Amino acid sequence: MGKHLVLIGGGHAHMTSLLNIDQLTSRGHQVTLISPSPHHYYSGMGPGMLGGFYDPPQVRFHVGTMAEERGANFIQDTAVKVEPRKRIIHLTSGQSISYDVASFNTGSDVKQAALVSGTDNVIPVKPVLNLYKARTTLLQEIESRQLELTVIGGGPAGVEISANLWRLLRGKPNRTTITLVAGSELLRNTPERVRTLARRSLLDKNIRLLTGVRAENIAEGIVSLSDRSRLNYDFVFLATGITPSALFRDSGLPTGADGGLLVNNFLQYNDFPELFGGGDCISLEGCPLAKVGVYAVRQNPVLFHNLVAKLEDTPLRSFDPGPPYMLILNMGDSRGILWKRSLTLNGRLSFLLKDYIDRRFMKRYQVSGELKYPSQEAQTG
Repeated sequence: MGKHLVLIGGGHAHMTSLLNIDQLTSRGHQVTLISPSPHHYYSGMGPGMLGGFYDPPQVRFHVGTMAEERGANFIQDTAVKVEPRKRIIHLTSGQSISYDVASFNTGSDVKQAALVSGTDNVIPVKPVLNLYKARTTLLQEIESRQLELTVIGGGPAGVEISANLWRLLRGKPNRTTITLVAGSELLRNTPERVRTLARRSLLDKNIRLLTGVRAENIAEGIVSLSDRSRLNYDFVFLATGITPSALFRDSGLPTGADGGLLVNNFLQYNDFPELFGGGDCISLEGCPLAKVGVYAVRQNPVLFHNLVAKLEDTPLRSFDPGPPYMLILNMGDSRGILWKRSLTLNGRLSFLLKDYIDRRFMKRYQVSGELKYPSQEAQTG
């Protein structure tokens, strides 16, 4: 007799599972996808979408259509609580879904609550669709006035957002001032050469770079910094790090230090082995991973194998995080900064490599007519 697999979230780590739903339904299993949007946007191309390198149809997957075309049930909703003993997932709408096996790939949110005190024009870099909406707004605003933009966060996202804001607004009739508040140090987890190249690229674009200070509060039109200085702004972009949703803590499930669902090397929750997860929303026991998309992509085939194995009582496969990942920064000028181990490259070739890798990933999973639809759809997510 078939079982019920529930996929919560249509993110990077669920792509192989979504692509192969028909393998499960053909064996008599029922599959349900729960996602707050029928689309999933690829975060690796988000800054490039902001800068105008890409349009929304190029950076999204139609996960709802992808699931339904392969025989799954798609529910556009958000999970708010899990009752693992009863095997029930509660949704925002009040609906409850029972499962035999469930897998979470719910991504992450930008840390912001402690910073923001009731103000508009503050834009978290996730969900990725925020960047397209910001692009549309900024192109309208720059036609009638000068803009002061502030980016908060000195990691890769903050660097790429700053550089692509420069690309978006360069050459416009009104002047734009861009300030990056980088915290203690720019790209602090990278070698000095990477930091130097990024710093030079930003300064060459007349982006103001503040290091050794952090943002402490964002009120209407003003960012207060730790050195007691203030910045005026028209729009603020938050790239202050990411955190899993409160779903797992609210459900009383053990989590890692970052709030992610604690899973073993099978991407499985120990106490309730019918629960699995991948991507930013999990914490791998004994081996915490950086919140970067490459690990979700690497988890794809293992997670699909193990979901099938759990449904059919066959052996699970262990997940190996693999070698150190390659970081390539899109610097907004058709140039990139590449870093992997001891190798650092700067220039157009790095950007072209990133573009090739990203487009190849998209092509593999854009199987539901994503590129045939006009951009109007993107405006509603």
